[in-house]
Amino acid sequence: MTSQPLSVLVAGASGFIGTPLVRALREAGHHVSTLVRREPRTPTEFRWAPGERPLDPAVLDGADVVVNLSGANLGKLPWTDSYRHAIRSSRVDATTTLVDAMRAATTPPRVFLSGSASGVYGDRPADVLDDDASSGSGFLADVCTAWEAAARRAPDGVRVVLLRTGIVIGQGGGALAPLVPLTKAGGGGRLGTGGQWWPWIALEDEVGAIVHLVTADDVSGPVNLSGPEPAVADRITKRVAEDLHRPYLFRVPAFALRRLLGDAADEMLLSNQRMVPAKLLDSGYTFRYTRAEDAVDAAF
Repeated sequence: MTSQPLSVLVAGASGFIGTPLVRALREAGHHVSTLVRREPRTPTEFRWAPGERPLDPAVLDGADVVVNLSGANLGKLPWTDSYRHAIRSSRVDATTTLVDAMRAATTPPRVFLSGSASGVYGDRPADVLDDDASSGSGFLADVCTAWEAAARRAPDGVRVVLLRTGIVIGQGGGALAPLVPLTKAGGGGRLGTGGQWWPWIALEDEVGAIVHLVTADDVSGPVNLSGPEPAVADRITKRVAEDLHRPYLFRVPAFALRRLLGDAADEMLLSNQRMVPAKLLDSGYTFRYTRAEDAVDAAF
């Protein structure tokens, strides 16, 4: 495992995960630069326009690691046809832009950590999903498969890690963003049966795992970023109500969720992904939060 400070280039640095990740990487002693879609304001920012023009390979000069977290927000609803296109293109185009720059660079980075998601597995209620489980079917599974394929085009010799991120629990965004206001308004309750497996992970562990994987030299390929103890949705939504001291009275049936959200209901709220983070644990990562309830508590 590498111990010296590294030069890390981050795409998607201003998001829910990217903001604390940049802070954590710097606190770990690494030198961090970021890709931005506006005029750069500091010497460590570089402008890019994925899908519109190539990234200058010189931006990668000196970069040991590239972390790619770019992608349109899945929580923006409804998923119109145009927004479904944005969900896919924002991920695949950004990844392709980075990989093309790596392939043109004189010295490509040694490590490429590229985003993916638990949605790659589709709805798998009967399966325990380790890092080597096959992909499933559905819109998000297709998006993630294309996203990962773009990342796998990285040059030979680059250690590619595919960050199959689950449902991130943290303050100010992620899974709690829609749940908190609904629960505060007295509308907290079970979603569908409540027994669907949600592949949760605390934001602190999502960030900690990525920082760990920067230097986990023997880890490559798909890596499940999910908590070590699987949990069903009802455990999470009920704990949100308890922490907010609000009632937990209602059950929103699956058909009502589908009528309200369309296929996003099946893809995001009702699907089962009982993920286990085998590679992460085997590589020596120690989770801060091992139970979903503790992750929810920490977010309030």
